[in-house]
Amino acid sequence: MTERPDLTHIDTWLFDLDETLYPAETQLMDLIRGRIVAFVMKITGLPQEQANAIQRGWFEEHGAALPGLLAEHKVTATEFLTFVHDVPLDRVPPDPDLRIAIQRLPGRRLIFTNGAEIHAKRVTEKIGIADLFEDVFHIETGNLVPKPHPGTYAHMVGHFNLAPAHTAFFEDSERNLEHAAALGMTTILVGPHAEQSKADFIHYRTARLTPFLMSARLKEPSL
Repeated sequence: MTERPDLTHIDTWLFDLDETLYPAETQLMDLIRGRIVAFVMKITGLPQEQANAIQRGWFEEHGAALPGLLAEHKVTATEFLTFVHDVPLDRVPPDPDLRIAIQRLPGRRLIFTNGAEIHAKRVTEKIGIADLFEDVFHIETGNLVPKPHPGTYAHMVGHFNLAPAHTAFFEDSERNLEHAAALGMTTILVGPHAEQSKADFIHYRTARLTPFLMSARLKEPSL
């Protein structure tokens, strides 16, 4: 970044969870993806390579494996979510610098994730930031319809009563920011490959969340 991001119009801060509020290099999502493939193998009896291809197809079509799984197999969402999020969090360290950065943000702080409720709770508590957020819109809140489905964004906006023009949305997935930008949100792509993005619906790009938040120009508090 060559100049400070101007977020003086923002009073609502919306964050994705996985690989946004903690760095991708923790590889926590690799564990979760491994659990998803293991679940597909258990349900279908297929070998790992075929199960992996199936879950990737579901992700590309639906934004997550769960909708495809529910459409094609007799399993419950609870069974799936409990299994895939049963991973150790030892590779996700507490992040006091991120805590300071989020604390300085004026207004509401919210999470919008395709993960499960219990996963969001465990991860934010492990990082040490759970108490800084007003609420979490998780996959259960979204009636098991994940990002980037437009209806899920409409549901989330109504659920939180957001004003998109005054909302900043932080995500590690480029495609999950496209509809947010169409709604009028300020979009920030986060992660090691963010600065390579050429998408015109991305307003800011940053490899690291904490330095970005600390450098941003914010709305002055009301007197």
